[in-house]
Amino acid sequence: MPMKRIRLELARNKDYPNGSARHGYEIAAPLDSDGHLAAAEWREARSLCRVRRFWAGEADEIGLLVHRQGGSWVVDYDPKQAADDERGYKLDKHRLVPGEYVSLTEHDGKLRTFRVAAVEDFN
Repeated sequence: MPMKRIRLELARNKDYPNGSARHGYEIAAPLDSDGHLAAAEWREARSLCRVRRFWAGEADEIGLLVHRQGGSWVVDYDPKQAADDERGYKLDKHRLVPGEYVSLTEHDGKLRTFRVAAVEDFN
């Protein structure tokens, strides 16, 4: 199963009524044919499953996409601590295809919604 590069951009909200392409994530991960994160393939390629959080006015953050026991997915920026993990909301069920929406609970504890802006093959 090929690796994909998934771009998430902040969906519209109170602070960004049109959303924002300057706030989001780029994720490298295997997806199945329906656009779901592929846990079995992730196990084989976990070191390649990186995440870049980009946020206007802040330095980029680099982490790993981690599949936890029970099916949840998190972005782990520092494996030595859990406090910095960003939890995906039902990422085991959501499709990562352009136009769909997913939510992440970020460092500050706020749940934010992102639009899947693009999915392309990862080379």
